[in-house]
Amino acid sequence: MNHYKYLFFDVDNTLLDFNAAEELALQRLFDDQHINLTTEIERYYKEMNKGLWRDFENGKIDRDELVNTRFAKLFKAFGRDVDGVTMEQNYRRFLNEGHQLVSGARQLLLRLKERFDLYIVTNGVAETQRKRLQDSGLTPFFKQIFVSEDSGYHKPDPRFFHYVFKHIPCFRADHGLIVGDSLISDIQGGSHAGLKTCWFNAKHQNNELDVKPNYEIHKLDELYAILQPNE
Repeated sequence: MNHYKYLFFDVDNTLLDFNAAEELALQRLFDDQHINLTTEIERYYKEMNKGLWRDFENGKIDRDELVNTRFAKLFKAFGRDVDGVTMEQNYRRFLNEGHQLVSGARQLLLRLKERFDLYIVTNGVAETQRKRLQDSGLTPFFKQIFVSEDSGYHKPDPRFFHYVFKHIPCFRADHGLIVGDSLISDIQGGSHAGLKTCWFNAKHQNNELDVKPNYEIHKLDELYAILQPNE
């Protein structure tokens, strides 16, 4: 039987359905601008945004550059000039209201909280992430919530994990497991920090990176078999 004591959970597309929240926020942003959000525009934004976050994770750009330029770039690609900072503020306001749960998230945490110490480790804007967790009803399950903005570092930077570990009394990395959907932020970052790793691969994506998680699950309830193999 394993000896895990500390369980670290990512937020977006692990516990909260970020895709659903993002789609709703985008729709409201475009409605606010009286612009039709077409499938083409939405697809372009998601691919561009994914690339920007990848650059952020790899240290090529900082968070301010990411969030304050992405909407200016998006609208410019479709022939309209906007204030990127203002658009980001409006989008953030709409995104703050999105707290749809990933299937099985609440049931999982209800079962785990009595036997493990649960923590959130997430990249993003602290105010946004904390509000979404609070509104979803998940906050009480966790001993602490660690957001990259508060630490000054973001996953997969080892300094983010060191920041987290310093705030947990008597912590031992060999007793920790991280669960997340990102092979880079969660799996590579957690592994380099000395944690065991569980890739939540809900969409059955191919792993084309040189990153090997200790476990892989496709539904959250599959985590039970990893944590309690004899039950």
